[in-house]
Amino acid sequence: MAARGAEAEALFEAHTAAELRAVERRLRAGIEQKREELRQMVGERYRDLIEAADTIAEMRRSAERLLGAVRGLQRGGTARPGPAGTVRPPAHQSFYGAAAQLKLLLEVPEQVWGAVEGGRYLPAARLHLLGAHLRRQLQLDTPRARSSAVLARFPILLRQVAAASHLRSTVLQESKALLRCPTGSEQAVAEALCAIMLLEDSSPRQALADFLLARKMAIQQLLNQPHHGAGIKAQVCSLMELLSTTLFQAHALFYTVPEGVPPEPALPCGLLFSTLESSTGQNPAGRGGVLQEDLKLSSWFKYLPESVVEFQPALRTLAHPISQEYLRETLQQWINMCSEDIRTGVRTLLVYVKSMKGLAGIRDAVWELLSSESSSHSWEAVCRRLLGRPVSFWEELLQELFLDRLQTLTKEGFDSISSSSKQLLAAALQELEVKGGSGALSKQIQLEHNVSLFLWSESPGDLPGDAAWVSVGQRGPFARSGLAMKAQALTPCVQSFCSTLDSKLKARLEDVLSYLPGDDSVPKEPPHSAFDRFADAGTVQELLRDSCVACIQHLLGCVQEQLQSAQGQLDPPGDARLNAVLFMARLCQALPELCPHLQRCVLGRPGGAEPKEPRSAKKLGKGKAQEVPPELAKWQGVKAELLQQSLVAYQLWSSAVTKALVQCFTHTLLLDTAGSVLATATNWDEIEIQEETESGSSVTSKIRLPVQPSWHVQCLLFSLCQEVNRVGGHTLPKVTLQELLRSCMAEVLAAYGKLVEQKQEKRALCQGGAHSCLSCLQRPDSFPLTQSRALQLLYDLRYLSIILTAKSEDTKPSRIKQDSGIDKVIDFLEGHIDPFDLDVFTPHLNSNLNRLVQRTSVLFGLLTGTENQYTSRGGALSSQELHNILPLASSQIRFGLLPLSMSSSRKSKSTARSTERVQGQAAAAVLPRDDEARPGSLFRQLLTDDEDAAAPSLFKLGWLSGMTK
Repeated sequence: MAARGAEAEALFEAHTAAELRAVERRLRAGIEQKREELRQMVGERYRDLIEAADTIAEMRRSAERLLGAVRGLQRGGTARPGPAGTVRPPAHQSFYGAAAQLKLLLEVPEQVWGAVEGGRYLPAARLHLLGAHLRRQLQLDTPRARSSAVLARFPILLRQVAAASHLRSTVLQESKALLRCPTGSEQAVAEALCAIMLLEDSSPRQALADFLLARKMAIQQLLNQPHHGAGIKAQVCSLMELLSTTLFQAHALFYTVPEGVPPEPALPCGLLFSTLESSTGQNPAGRGGVLQEDLKLSSWFKYLPESVVEFQPALRTLAHPISQEYLRETLQQWINMCSEDIRTGVRTLLVYVKSMKGLAGIRDAVWELLSSESSSHSWEAVCRRLLGRPVSFWEELLQELFLDRLQTLTKEGFDSISSSSKQLLAAALQELEVKGGSGALSKQIQLEHNVSLFLWSESPGDLPGDAAWVSVGQRGPFARSGLAMKAQALTPCVQSFCSTLDSKLKARLEDVLSYLPGDDSVPKEPPHSAFDRFADAGTVQELLRDSCVACIQHLLGCVQEQLQSAQGQLDPPGDARLNAVLFMARLCQALPELCPHLQRCVLGRPGGAEPKEPRSAKKLGKGKAQEVPPELAKWQGVKAELLQQSLVAYQLWSSAVTKALVQCFTHTLLLDTAGSVLATATNWDEIEIQEETESGSSVTSKIRLPVQPSWHVQCLLFSLCQEVNRVGGHTLPKVTLQELLRSCMAEVLAAYGKLVEQKQEKRALCQGGAHSCLSCLQRPDSFPLTQSRALQLLYDLRYLSIILTAKSEDTKPSRIKQDSGIDKVIDFLEGHIDPFDLDVFTPHLNSNLNRLVQRTSVLFGLLTGTENQYTSRGGALSSQELHNILPLASSQIRFGLLPLSMSSSRKSKSTARSTERVQGQAAAAVLPRDDEARPGSLFRQLLTDDEDAAAPSLFKLGWLSGMTK
C-alpha cells in the first residue's frame, strides 16, 4: 500500500490535472476492457461448465447406484436382476414406459437446440412436436398437471413445460430468419417453410405469404444498410440477386406442373410439397419417426411405446397445391409492392454516386450478375411460368433511375463549367479593361492590347521540338505550334481560356463516354445476356449534346450581356473597353478551333475521324443536296452562333473605329482656311500635252494634275490600316472588313455632303448681294472652292471610293456600281471645273488615279484585300504609257523576284521638292498627328536629294519613291 501511495504522489507531482484525468481515463478503460474479456470468457465456457456439471451429477448417480448394489451384495439380498427374456408384469412395463418417456422428454430440448444450432430447423420442429406429444401422453399440459404425482416426484419437468413455448418461438424465429437470407439453398428454404407450417399449422398459401414477406423485409434491410462509396455497387447487386433468387425459389418451391405436362429435369418444382410429405410420413421415404439414431441406441429406448417411436407430425388441413393464377397474382403484387421501395431506395443510393463512371460500374456489375450462368439459366422459362411474361429488372426498375441520375450529373457538370467559364470571362475582361498607360500590365494583356506585337515577336514555342523530323501530316489533331497560333491571331489570353474550357469539357466527355460503348464498334452481347447495356446510348448522347449546347449558349449569353453593356460607351482609340470587345470577338471565333472536345461533345463521338460536312447544293447540283445528320446540324448551328456573336463584337469595334477616325477626317476636310488647304495639299505632276490649233499646227502645253491624295486622306487610310493591323487584320472575317469599309465610306460621303452643303450655303450668301459676298470674303475661315481645289477633292473622293469600296467574291470589279451620293458630290465638284479643262484632264486624271492605286496597294493592302481590281481597266491607254507598270527585275540585285519599275528615276524639279518640304512643315503644324505617323515618312527619310545616282538603290526606284509623294 505504501508503494502504491508513493506512486500516486509521484503522479500528482509530475503531471498536471488534465494529464491526471487522462491517466484516470486510461485506467478505467483498461478496467472495463478486462471486465469485458472476463465476461466473454465466462460466456464461451458456460456450456462447457454446464456439460461438466451434468457429467459430475451423472457420475455421482452412477457412484450411488454402484454403492447401493455393493451393499446389497454384502447383505446377501435376494433381489437380483432376472434373465433377459423374463417377461415383466404389466405394472412394471407401464412404469418403465413412463420412465422412458420422461427420459425422452428431458432429452428433447437438448436435441432441439442442437438441431437449431446446426441449421436443421425441420428436425427441430419435429422434435418439438414430439415433446408436445410426450407431454400430452404424460398429461402434463392439463390444468391439473401441477397436482399430479409425476410432477411431484420430478419437479424438473415443470421447467421443461415452461421452456416448451420458448423453444417453439426460437425455431420459428430462426426459420423466418433463414427465409430472409438470399444465400439459402432451395432445400433449406423448403425445410424452413415446412417447419413454420408444422409449428403454426398453416397452409401453403400462408407459407407463400410468409416467404414473400420475409424477402420484402430482406429488401428493406439491404436498402437501409450504411453505404460508403463502393458499397453502393454491392447493395444494388445484392438487390438484383435477391429478386432473381426469390423468383427462382418461388418456382422451385410453390409451382406445380399441370397434369398432362411432362416435368423438365432442368426446372425443379414442387419442392415444398414433397418435403412436407416426407416430413409428415405421407411419403414412405419419410416413415420411421422423428427420433435420431443415437437415441435409438440408448438402453431405455426399448421401453418407449409404439405411439412415441412411430410419431409423425401432421397438419390439421390438407396441403393443397397453389393454383397458377393465384401464384401469378401474388407474385405480381409482391413485385409491384417491392418496386416502389426499390426505386426509392436505389434513388437515394445513387445520390452518393458522383460520376458516370461509377454508374457504368454499377450497371456492368448488375449485367454480369444477371447474365451469369447461374442467374440466366432458364430465366425466361421461369418468368413465363410464374408471371406469364418475360421480366427484366434492369429495364423495369433501374434503367430509368440511372438515366435520371445521369441527367442530374450531366446538368451539374455543365452548370459547373458554365459558372467557371463565366467567372473566367469576367476576370479576363476585368484585366483587359485596365488602361494601357498603367505600368502594371502583364505581357499577355499588352499583347491583347496590340496583337501585332504578338504576331511579330519570337517565342520558344513557335516551332515544336520535333519539327525537323516529324511532318505536319503525322502530328495529332491537338498539336499546334506557336506559329500556327500567330497565323490565326490567337493571343495567349484566348489560348488560355480555350485550354481551360477544353480541359473541363474533356473531363466531362471522358466521364460520359465511360457509360457508352467504345470507339471501334458496339460490342456484341453474349447470347445469354440479361439486357442490352447500351440500349440507351442514343439518349445519353443526346443528353450530352443538349447540355453542351446549353453551356455554350450560356457563355454566349454572358458575352452578349458584356457587349450590350459596352455598346454606346466605346471611345477609341485607346479605350480599354474596346480591348475587351476584341477579346470576346476573338474568343468566339477561336472556340470551335481551340476546343476540339466541344465538337466531340456536340457530335457525341469519343475521337477518331470527325464526320465531313456535306458539300453545298451549288457544288452538287440541283436535287443532289445531301441530308445533314442531326448532330452535325446542331454542331453547325453552334458554330454559326459563335461566328455570329464574333461578328457582332467585331461590328462594335469597326463602328467605333470608323466613327473616331472619320470624325478627325471630317474636321480637317471642313476647315475652310487657306492654311488648312495648304497644309493638306500634296505635290502635283506636270504633264506635257499637244493640242492642235485651228490652223492645223500643234501646240505643246503643260498641265498640272494631282498624283497623290491629300494628307488627311492618307492619314485616314493609314490610321485605318494601323487599327486593322493592331487587331490582326489578316484574320478578320471578310464580312467584318467589308462592313468596316462600307461604314467608313458612308461616313466619308457624309463628310463630303457636309462640305457640299457648306459651299452651297456660301454660294447662296454670295448670290444674295454684294454686301453678303464682301462679308463672306472677309471671314477668316472662308476659302473659295477654286478649280485646283475641286480637282484635288475630286481626286481624293474617287481614290477613296476605289479603296473603300467593299467587293465580294462573286462580284466582278466592272459590275460595282457607284453610290448615288458619290455621283452627287462628283457632279458638284465637276461643276467648279471648266468643262473644256475637265475633258482634257479626265484621261490623265484616270491614269494618275490607276497608277496611285497600284502603288499604294501594298501600303493599304489590308483594306484592298486580294481582289484583282487593277486589271481590265476601262479605256485604252496611250501608246506612250507603259503597259506593265510592275515588271520583274532584269538584273539580280538583292531580291530576285521583287517587282521593279521600268523607269529608274522620275524627273522632279528642285522647286517641287522644296515646295513639298514647305507643305510638309505646314502640315506638321496644322495636323494633330506627328510626322512619324505620316504615310511614307520612313521612305522619305531614306531618299536623297539626288535621284540620278548611278548605283541602283531599292529606295531610289520610282514606284517605291512615288509612294511618299
